[in-house]
Amino acid sequence: MRINTAFKVDQFTDGRNLHSECKGCGERHAIPYLSAPDRFYGRKKAYKLMRCPSCSLVWIDNPPKPDEMSEHYGSDYDRWVAAAGDSSERWRGRVDTIAKYRSGGRLLDLGCSSGGFLKAMKSPRWELYGIEISEDVASRAGCETGAKMFVGDICDAPYVPASFDVIVCFHVFEHLYEPQAVLKKVSEWLKPGGIFYVMLPNIDSAGARVFRSYWYALELPRHLYHFSPKSLSRMTRSVGLEEVSMVTGREVFLEKSVHYIVDDLLERVGISRVPLARWKEPSVPFKVLRKMRRLTVDHVLTAAIGLVGDGESIHAVFRKSK
Repeated sequence: MRINTAFKVDQFTDGRNLHSECKGCGERHAIPYLSAPDRFYGRKKAYKLMRCPSCSLVWIDNPPKPDEMSEHYGSDYDRWVAAAGDSSERWRGRVDTIAKYRSGGRLLDLGCSSGGFLKAMKSPRWELYGIEISEDVASRAGCETGAKMFVGDICDAPYVPASFDVIVCFHVFEHLYEPQAVLKKVSEWLKPGGIFYVMLPNIDSAGARVFRSYWYALELPRHLYHFSPKSLSRMTRSVGLEEVSMVTGREVFLEKSVHYIVDDLLERVGISRVPLARWKEPSVPFKVLRKMRRLTVDHVLTAAIGLVGDGESIHAVFRKSK
């Protein structure tokens, strides 16, 4: 999954960002949030995040341009995404959620990657569509799911208004350069009463507060925007979508976030480890030990972190007004 949309380059004069207006609410007095590098690839360049004091939206100040972004994905990133999407267990809750609102119709998956979710939805009741920026990945998704694929940018897709009963966007929205422009397309493409189901990291979660710049879900610079329930709800309302359901799921990313902390501590004493992006599949004994740790130590730590705030992933359903 790699999504690009129209990008407006911020202009700087005397070190001041003259166009740091919040894309969510228009607030022009953004404040520094934190600074962090691309820890997944072990790179040194730091990216500054800004936060809107009004709606709580967070974004990268002066992000890489779209034609530079491919440098920040690559085969290692694709391998991690593919591994996460190959499990049918991963999609069960999402299929059940959609079943609460629709039993069939036309469904569009934004940034569908290799089609894991579309495959889980495959049924005579559903006419499936997907958007994917990578031609090779889109071809695989189409072959495996029978979905009609559009290869390219979301905003360039040629769908006519009121085309879909359901549009989904799972851990893609945070990668978009122009999220509000995409939301306008979603609102346009949905039929009256149709639903938009989105999942993305929660920047106001317990994990984000505890780990700060080491939080795995920051994913800098691939995650261009970071939403809270408040900022997501405000942006969707601005395009005519009404909130139906908004919950957060506990997903602390404890192991990976701690991995980043350990990497940084070792680096300070002159020890460099292979970055997380290039870690290989562990041995069977290691997997057994890891499973035992996750069921004991990690379980206790996750529960403790959870006392600090809401869950790390936002699960939200919005409806197009009839």
